This record gives sequence, C-alpha cells and structure tokens, in this order.
Amino acid sequence: MNELLLILGAAGLLVGLAGAVLPLPGPPLSYAGLLCLHYSNYAEFGTTILVSLGLATAVVAVLDYYVPIWGTQRFGGTKYGSWGTAIGVVAGFFVIPGVGLFLGAFLGALIGELIGGAPFQNALKAAFGSFVGFLAGIVMKVILCLVMIVYAAIEVGEYFVL
Repeated sequence: MNELLLILGAAGLLVGLAGAVLPLPGPPLSYAGLLCLHYSNYAEFGTTILVSLGLATAVVAVLDYYVPIWGTQRFGGTKYGSWGTAIGVVAGFFVIPGVGLFLGAFLGALIGELIGGAPFQNALKAAFGSFVGFLAGIVMKVILCLVMIVYAAIEVGEYFVL
C-alpha cells in the first residue's frame, strides 16, 4: 500500500506540474500527490505545511480563472475578450499542442473583441492583456507546484537517507 501511495504521490506531483501549463488542474493534482505521500510511510508533512499549501492551492485555483480576465479588462477588454481567451486556450491546446495554448489565448481574445465590435487597436490591446494574464496564471501555478515538489523531495529524500 505504501508503494502505491508513493507512486500515486509522485505521479500527482508531476502531472500537477504539467497541468500548471496544460489545461489541467495543476496545483490541485500536485496537492493530491502531496497528500498521498503524507499518508504513506515515506513522508510526513507538518499540519502547518499541509494547511498552508492547501490554502495556497485554493487561492491559486480561484486566481487562475480571474487573472486572465483581469488582464483582459485591465487592457480595455470586455466579456467577449474573456470568453474568447477561454475558448482560444482550449482550441489552441488541441489544434497546435504546446504553443497553441499561448497563441490560442491571444487569438481568442482578439477574435472575441472583434466579434464584440471593438476596433482592431482596442481588440489587440485587450488580447495582449489577456496573454499577460494567462502567462501570469501559468507562472503562479508552476511556482506553487514546484514548491510542493521541493517539499516532497525533501521529505521522501530524508526517508531514504535515514
């Protein structure tokens, strides 16, 4: 059972890190991996660490939806640009794997704003804001997932060193 929890924990942490960039719930998957390790004999995290990382995961999960919208609105975008961003990210993931996420966020916001009747210059500005917000969300998720991986590596490493 402990070995299964170790494998699930490591898989959760790594898939969570990938999910920080891909359209998957990255930090929640990493946190689930951390919990698997905690309930195994290979790692034991303090209550403060588990609660802090759990709260950080919840905050980042909420901000992940808000930050691209904020970026779009901050640069003069409307709900059309926000919807375009969301649709563009999903479409970009399937059309051009890898770079499609980034391109999709930008083009989705641009097309959304143009559909909403915005002049091209305003639509371009909103698309840039959406892209900035999208990148900020990715950076935020990657950092949190890496923090969880570092804590897990330290704990699991201590088990094998001792």
